[in-house]
Amino acid sequence: MPESTVAPAPAEPPAPDTSLKNVKALGIVSLLTDASSEAIYPILPLFLSSVLGTPVAVIGVIESIAEATASLMKVFSGWLSDRVGRRRPLILVGYALSNLMKPVLAIAGNWPAVLAVRFADRFGKGIRTAPRDALIADSAPPEVRGKAFGLHRALDTLGAAIGPLVAWATLSLVHGAAGFRTVFLISAIPGIAAIVVLVFAVRERRPHAPADTRPPLGFKHLGVPFGVFTAISAVFALGNSSDAMLILRAKDLGTATAVVPLMYFVFNLVGAAVATPAGILSDRVGRRRMLTVGFAAYGVVYAGFAFASPAHGWVPWLLFAAYGVPYAMTEGMARAFVVDLVGPDCRGTAVGSYTFVLGLAALPSSAVAGILWDTVGHSAPFFLSAGLMLVSAVALGVAGRMLKPLEIHTAF
Repeated sequence: MPESTVAPAPAEPPAPDTSLKNVKALGIVSLLTDASSEAIYPILPLFLSSVLGTPVAVIGVIESIAEATASLMKVFSGWLSDRVGRRRPLILVGYALSNLMKPVLAIAGNWPAVLAVRFADRFGKGIRTAPRDALIADSAPPEVRGKAFGLHRALDTLGAAIGPLVAWATLSLVHGAAGFRTVFLISAIPGIAAIVVLVFAVRERRPHAPADTRPPLGFKHLGVPFGVFTAISAVFALGNSSDAMLILRAKDLGTATAVVPLMYFVFNLVGAAVATPAGILSDRVGRRRMLTVGFAAYGVVYAGFAFASPAHGWVPWLLFAAYGVPYAMTEGMARAFVVDLVGPDCRGTAVGSYTFVLGLAALPSSAVAGILWDTVGHSAPFFLSAGLMLVSAVALGVAGRMLKPLEIHTAF
């Protein structure tokens, strides 16, 4: 009799990592990268203004260009990771580019050189972010997706707390321009360690998708709920100017330069502590509710920065600590909610498209904030931000019927 020609059964797709090992490994990569980045970020506006003599309006433009670059790349890298069915190579390229470019700031002699480094750094961030967030979703079952994103955000933010401590200690020991440049060189150590962890500990979790299920580049196929949430988030992003403005405001309120990184440390420490519980709570009560409260809390904090006066030196400390709460409630949860709203075959595209739109909103945001600072008053940018954030919170609160998740069955 002829031999059987029955085709073998297709291979089962890899199961989600119920132990969240992949998420933890990605979290450690982010922890190390943020320890590198956040040693630099809180002092970079001060380096630009006090060492290189850069106007605040130009600092705002630099940050707007940097963040818009990251967001523009996210839409393409997320789509590409869906098309090829692989996330890890793009994540590796993105982290390597960012972590190898940041120490170059140590030899920067003018603001265009800083802009070039920030552009390269954010270009790398744009390449890695959407595939990384999609890989987090691929590695976690839907019922613990909030926990997974919260855990990653907690580790990421813990690294962001370590960085300012390094900056503070260095600036306390090495004064003047040499102190800033020493911080930039030290940032290379955790950055290189992050690349090593990524190479050896992070694994691909997404099977290759059939060609006819791979999404086109665009927004239409992502659905109405995705579009509504992205539009509301864009209003929020218009008010969410670069944290450089908060740092400059703290100095404006009388905080010593060397102490500013400690305030940023407090902000990140609070964010790290709140992120995982916020993620777990979002799995229970729904991410839309969590985000609505978070957007409103952001508005309250920015209003606090607007009304603050130099007469009370403790106020910037309180505001930076409070800032960590809405940050933890929204930063990871917004991306988790985006994943909730779309199908599994277009997660990278959805996250990339969402962050791309936010980047377009961020392009004028920091630039306008810098112009308002220079021309109207130092409180003006924060009044504008608070108003836009509260408007977005109200819009998200009343849009419940239009924002039904596909996979998560929690109360909305």
